[in-house]
Amino acid sequence: MNTKSKVIVTGGAGYIGSHTAVALQKAGYTVIICDNLSNSRLEVIDRIARITHQKPIFYQLDITDREALNEMCQSHQDAVGVIHFAAYKAVGESVAQPLKYYHNNLGGLISLLETMSYHGLDNLIFSSSCTVYGEPDHLPVTEETPVREAFSPYGNTKQIGEEIIRDTLLAGGMKKALSLRYFNPVGADPSALIGEFPLGVPNNLMPFITQTAIGIRPKLMVFGDNYATPDGTAIRDYIHVSDLAEAHLMALEYVIKNQSPLPYDVFNIGTGRGYSVLEVIQAFERVSGLLLPFEMTVRRAGDVEKVWADTAKAESNLHWKASRSLDEMVASAWK
Repeated sequence: MNTKSKVIVTGGAGYIGSHTAVALQKAGYTVIICDNLSNSRLEVIDRIARITHQKPIFYQLDITDREALNEMCQSHQDAVGVIHFAAYKAVGESVAQPLKYYHNNLGGLISLLETMSYHGLDNLIFSSSCTVYGEPDHLPVTEETPVREAFSPYGNTKQIGEEIIRDTLLAGGMKKALSLRYFNPVGADPSALIGEFPLGVPNNLMPFITQTAIGIRPKLMVFGDNYATPDGTAIRDYIHVSDLAEAHLMALEYVIKNQSPLPYDVFNIGTGRGYSVLEVIQAFERVSGLLLPFEMTVRRAGDVEKVWADTAKAESNLHWKASRSLDEMVASAWK
């Protein structure tokens, strides 16, 4: 693709969105970011420009605002695709405030799909989640693993979101769409100019570790030490955010080059192996040379015991495979 090929990235100032914008611009795309900055910072746009030597086009808007979204899409009807990240993502908060999550995550998706359809924007890459599998009976999970009743409203918005997109495709609303079911993104760009720094108290493990290490948090809380795992703590498939960003680039090219035989498909995006919370803490201590204060506490509502991916489908179809190690993930986050 050349620099005249535009890609719209909703939520592109956020953690995964900003790293994907970097991957897209390094591959020669012109990136149009829209973000309401509810859990991100405006300075990220300049930092993407410093990394890639190209400033993305930026719109500060909320995708539930139809008028603003329509104006942006009107200006960029020639975009080759849309990558949709914009959503609330805290599992615990979704349990406490389900309507906030349904209104934003599903209302925003519907608004986006209707606007895309109106302007003839055809190709969509959707930010989904391994939460759609719930607590699976067999590991690793493949794309054929049954989708279970969600453990949280957040997870339910990803399940329903996939169904909305699939039904829209079947009705002829777009040409192609893929849902990427992420496992647990961690780490940061090698420049350390962008990374995971949520506003408020972190909901994810890695920023909680790094903020504890630099003294923002007095100690790390480990939610649950009595799971049926080797060390009693929950196991996840942690993936470097730069590997995840490159998966979006490969997924986009898969649909715009018409390599996808189906109008709609799903892919697991992970590393194919699981690490426990304590293993991640030990990796951080190994890489940083610090001892991390942590406390075992009760399980958190909505958390799954253990899950990791079978990534064979993404490897064979998207020609993508995660390449960065746990130590690289931790070192980049710490940097």
